[in-house]
Amino acid sequence: MRLGLALGYWGRGPSPTALDLTREAERLGYDSVWTAEAWGSDAFTTLTWLAAHTSRIRLGTAVAQMAARAPTTTAMHALTLDHLSGGRVLLGLGLSGPQVVEGWYGRPFPRSPLTATREYVDVVRQVLRREGPVRLEGRHHPHPYTGPDGTGLGKPLKPITHPLRADLPVLLGAEGPGNIAQTLALADGWLPLYWTPDRWSEVYALPETLPAGFLVAPLVRARLCADVAEGLLPVKAMLGFYIGGMGHARRNFHADLMGRMGYGKEAGRVRELFAAGRREEAVAAVPDAFADEISLTGPRKRIAARLDRWRQGPVTDLLVTAPDPDTLRLLAELNA
Repeated sequence: MRLGLALGYWGRGPSPTALDLTREAERLGYDSVWTAEAWGSDAFTTLTWLAAHTSRIRLGTAVAQMAARAPTTTAMHALTLDHLSGGRVLLGLGLSGPQVVEGWYGRPFPRSPLTATREYVDVVRQVLRREGPVRLEGRHHPHPYTGPDGTGLGKPLKPITHPLRADLPVLLGAEGPGNIAQTLALADGWLPLYWTPDRWSEVYALPETLPAGFLVAPLVRARLCADVAEGLLPVKAMLGFYIGGMGHARRNFHADLMGRMGYGKEAGRVRELFAAGRREEAVAAVPDAFADEISLTGPRKRIAARLDRWRQGPVTDLLVTAPDPDTLRLLAELNA
């Protein structure tokens, strides 16, 4: 199992520790570093900055939102950074949800999200293969565009720049059963948001045998600390925001996943409190057991014992969100 450093997206401003943590992760032998985006900082700019200050560590987006860019634009970002970094890019993509797509990007959330994802990946791969002009008779991402509000003058094109790698890895963030099944058939890897090392088979309904070379790269918050309850507070804050703030009451993929993991009632309560503006109470309502199950928190011996459970499943890459170099060093030592 390889280790990756997951930096996420910025809050109010740039992280003052991201570059130092990335350099330390590279020194410790971490395989990859990952950035994300919500409705503030973007995933690719920070990754480019990190690429310029590192030499070996692979560079992943977990995730770049599909609604943010046309698929050809995303492919341009990936192939450009892949050249500049010497072939270190891992392209992680995610559909996001209706609240973000319609509220931030000002476009309709696709009524057939599986089809939209499949078409998006198809176009990205066509660009990276550069076997000919991009063509797709798609419902969501037709190339060239031939809709009634167009000019009819669109010309199929292939990238001017030759991609460095036609097989640049494409990973997908997926939470629902149908999306996960399509990811296994369509992508080079999967980016689970929450991962339970003990119940992954029943929660995600994964087949016994995964495709050869397929990456399973869940995100995990880790913190070396004496007090487990205190260490879980950032995990609960993250869960409160994702479950309560990143989705609508009628359609919330994160809450649905929490329900499939056995915490449906608690997810509903978190959403109610968050919607009422009672955010501190919403965070407190996140069950400690759920936060603990999907994280690596506590003293050294506790983290060591729990890390073994993560290694026993299908995880190929553990993407760690850690606040300090000591936690990164501990995980590198335990995983050696």
